[in-house]
Amino acid sequence: MKKILLSTILAATLFSCKKEAEKTEDSTAANDSISTTIPETAPSTVSLKVLNSQQTTDFLQKKNDTLYVTNFFATWCGPCVREIPHFKDKIVALKDQPVKITFISLDTKEVWNSEVPKFVDKQGIRNNTILLDGGQLDENFFKNNFEKWDGGAIPFTYMRKGYKTDEYLGMMTSELLDSKINSFIK
Repeated sequence: MKKILLSTILAATLFSCKKEAEKTEDSTAANDSISTTIPETAPSTVSLKVLNSQQTTDFLQKKNDTLYVTNFFATWCGPCVREIPHFKDKIVALKDQPVKITFISLDTKEVWNSEVPKFVDKQGIRNNTILLDGGQLDENFFKNNFEKWDGGAIPFTYMRKGYKTDEYLGMMTSELLDSKINSFIK
């Protein structure tokens, strides 16, 4: 009787350990960074474009019939985050018009591959975002590109269509953004 009882306990113990091991393996596979399963919320595969200061100047200086709306932001900037939905609404509303809205992240290079991609994916602005190392921008960059902005604060929005420009330092409300864009496209 002792042998049967001991055998039953041993079998039950081995059986439950096997089940626990299977659960652990399943859990490990789901959390393993080299797992072949793709999470349902996989980040976008579009990589973020990086511009240097000269390339940014060239981008800002485009003069044609397109309205370029460029918003300088950082992931840690509260007002920047609060105004992004207004810009996203305009991207949708103006999708068939010659308007290009671009976000330029001034976050440090240390977070370009971690925090910035997560942020732009969460905000839904990956396809409209460019990385710029703000630490590499000097006084000449600001003097050559802007009349008012010296780089001392963000958010900052710069608009250009042909030779007409507009600069706005601070958080844009939806109404203000509409007003500024309408002054260019009407």
